[in-house]
Amino acid sequence: MNYPNTSIDPAAIIGKDVKIDPFTVIHKNVEIGDGTWIGSNVTIMEGARIGKNCKIFPGAVISAIPQDLKFAGEDTTTEIGDNTTIREFVTINRGTKDRWKTIVGNNCLIMAYCHIAHDCIIGNHCIMSNNTQLAGHIIVEDYAILGGMCALHQFVKIGKHAFVSGGSLVGKDIPPYTVACRYPLSYGGINSVGLKRRGFSAERINTILDIYRVVYNSGLNPTQALEYLEREFPESAEKNEIVEFIRNSPRGIVRRHSQESEEEANYQ
Repeated sequence: MNYPNTSIDPAAIIGKDVKIDPFTVIHKNVEIGDGTWIGSNVTIMEGARIGKNCKIFPGAVISAIPQDLKFAGEDTTTEIGDNTTIREFVTINRGTKDRWKTIVGNNCLIMAYCHIAHDCIIGNHCIMSNNTQLAGHIIVEDYAILGGMCALHQFVKIGKHAFVSGGSLVGKDIPPYTVACRYPLSYGGINSVGLKRRGFSAERINTILDIYRVVYNSGLNPTQALEYLEREFPESAEKNEIVEFIRNSPRGIVRRHSQESEEEANYQ
């Protein structure tokens, strides 16, 4: 159902049972999947690829050109998976020639006033709470949750099942299965509550906890900790994911909280 006071480019591809409310503008080179609802005053610009059964609330702007001075008009996209909800006034920019696309996965909830910049890759089942701001080239893996008003530096990576507390300034990578909190942002333990909700057994959770005890509480530097884990710990999917994440983190991972780091931050 489309109202007469919407503006839909004839070249846009609109699926079955799509509802588009009044005063919404849909540009050319746009594809919208079956069963999606688009609220009023939404702007969907060139390069948008929106999945099935999505909900896009009033005021959102999807696939605007990147806020990147290097962008030269290249043909890029914004890809949004199925069953994803995008709340009021969210802005999602399309990619640049770095990755050619910005991606938001399936079954995500992007709450009001969030911004996702160019070339970000958001996995499946992710939640971004109100006013969270992502700079360019960020990766957020599956089931990660970002609390309200987080600000993420470009190129950081958030591991799967991680939880980042509200108001955080994220300048380092957040390893999978962990909680990041405090100021300055630090390792705050593993996300045991989230893991239990997602069906992780006590044995798997304890394995993850033991791994992070080596990473953060053993006194070993990251290289030594990874060597110890590979040598001493039995093979598991969780161990391999954590080791690979830390090894492939050019920005480095968040540190363990210490009184010294807090005092240094307050002094600055």
